[in-house]
Amino acid sequence: MARDISVFGRYTYLLTEIFWGAIAYVLLRRAGARKRAAVTILALYPIAYFWDWYTLEVGVFDIPLRTGIEIGGIPLEEHLFMAVVPGLVIGFHENIHAENDQPPEGK
Repeated sequence: MARDISVFGRYTYLLTEIFWGAIAYVLLRRAGARKRAAVTILALYPIAYFWDWYTLEVGVFDIPLRTGIEIGGIPLEEHLFMAVVPGLVIGFHENIHAENDQPPEGK
């Protein structure tokens, strides 16, 4: 049985993006990668925007649990999604592959 995730009604998607966005921010800050992530996100954004706009136009998916606020023809939450996903990926990548500040034992 699937869980009912609509407890926040039309704010469900927005709150989900804020939650994961906060995690992305913490990871990026911890890795010292906020600036690099911002550059990457800005570079990807036009492609993500067009892709999202197109999929919404042709009816690939429907987003019922959203605020209804649209900017540039796509939902506010989708704009956030386009920043949160690459931010999370970069945040995890930077933390996983961060160079260890401690020298190896015996050196």
